[in-house]
Amino acid sequence: MSRKEEAKEILQAMEVPTKQQNDLCCFVLLAMAGVHESGSWLSAGNEWMGIHDIIAYIKENYGITYAENSRETFRKQAVHHFRNAAFIEDNGKVTNSSNYRYRLTAEMLTLVRSYGGASWNKKKKSFMSAHESLIRQYTSRRAVQKMPVRINDSDFAFSPGKHNRLQKAIIEEFAPRFAAGSECLYVGDTTEKDSVKKVDKLREIGFEITRHDKMPDVVLYVKEKNWIYFVESVTSTGPMEPKRIKEIEEMTKGVTADRIYVTAFLDFKTFKISSDCLAWETEVWIAERPDHMIHFNGDKFLGPR
Repeated sequence: MSRKEEAKEILQAMEVPTKQQNDLCCFVLLAMAGVHESGSWLSAGNEWMGIHDIIAYIKENYGITYAENSRETFRKQAVHHFRNAAFIEDNGKVTNSSNYRYRLTAEMLTLVRSYGGASWNKKKKSFMSAHESLIRQYTSRRAVQKMPVRINDSDFAFSPGKHNRLQKAIIEEFAPRFAAGSECLYVGDTTEKDSVKKVDKLREIGFEITRHDKMPDVVLYVKEKNWIYFVESVTSTGPMEPKRIKEIEEMTKGVTADRIYVTAFLDFKTFKISSDCLAWETEVWIAERPDHMIHFNGDKFLGPR
């Protein structure tokens, strides 16, 4: 096994995310431990090193050249994460100082020196009991960041971001106002593709989902009126333009319910950008003005109010 593969095994054992097990991160660990291809982990050290020193060490000892202007990549992909995991520490200088340096913590140094030896598992267990792994740290942060959403009287959590913020608004603000009594049959999440997918109910109204279909972001159904709402969050595939309407019609040929096509926007400014490509006979809802709808083609509503 090469030293790079051993470094990866150490990072895996320390429960770092897959992104922090790449070649660059492995070389950073090797450089900071001062372990070259013919060296041993038992003789690892923890000299203070700047990013420039790390890049130079990798080039000299492993023949891999990283450009000097890739220093920010080293910080973002490896150094910041290693510091979060308590693998390394800095010398306390201001971050833009030319004397800013990093080194392995004393605990990490003791751990890597034990790699491959009889005390490795004991040292690893001791380190892990004192420090939360990166995977647990980041999973915990993502859970805190998630947005609670109430769908069909059940609680869900969406990952953060504009798209899911708008979907939350569609379900909690649009639906009660303009699709009263509706049931949400489908909604996706940017990280979990199908947060809600009521296949049996969809099939019951003639909607067969195949894995090739590009579903609308939110599908609502009002059984009393036999109305089905296809709501597109403009932050994903874009607005309900003629091409998108045709795509949805193709995938819902068997649906007998009356169809309502809605494009949802977070704000009026975004709506104005897309307003010239919206299809006729569709609706627009803007989250920042939740009590109103814009109907593209007024013949339904002509007459005194």
